[in-house]
Amino acid sequence: MDIILKYFPDITPKQKEQFAALYDLYYDWNNKINVISRKDIENLYLHHVLHSLAIAKVITFRPGTTIMDFGCGGGFPGIPLAIMFPETQFHLVDSIGKKIKVATEIAKEIGLDNVRATHSRAQDIKDKYNFVVSRAVMQLPELIKICRKNISKEQLNALPNGVICLKGGDMQAETQPFSKVVEITPLENIFEEEFFADKKVVYVPI
Repeated sequence: MDIILKYFPDITPKQKEQFAALYDLYYDWNNKINVISRKDIENLYLHHVLHSLAIAKVITFRPGTTIMDFGCGGGFPGIPLAIMFPETQFHLVDSIGKKIKVATEIAKEIGLDNVRATHSRAQDIKDKYNFVVSRAVMQLPELIKICRKNISKEQLNALPNGVICLKGGDMQAETQPFSKVVEITPLENIFEEEFFADKKVVYVPI
């Protein structure tokens, strides 16, 4: 939890409570439904929560913004971002029902009324959003092909509407089709922990 305060010292007491509650909730749920590697649960705040919040270092979502978390798994990056931006609406989508159950229950437990979760393929979601976020779900061209239809034309934020992904490794081939517009933020420029050495936030306006 201290690592969240290290990079986000200005969060409210309510946000601190919500972030602090995540460990026990994910630990308990992970014993029933494996959504995070058993070895990795000890690194929940570094590998999952702070990693998700990297998006909050690239954009501050304005109140009323709508976001789909594409392939949310157990709720990343959507749940940490929903805590950080309580006036932004998040729709968590995953094709695996048990993962959606975990995300739904944890959101409910910590009182996130700006989150809804749907067991569905993203291909079948017809709603429009300002942004689609995801964490290493699939190759960028494939992801954008699927969710381009979901990007709204109504602009609310400093960045134009589009797709924001958490990615790792060499992104050159993946981002080639979008080379004129893509913005890549290396996380080693934001977080000093070694875990973030090859990780990036990739933003493509749509």
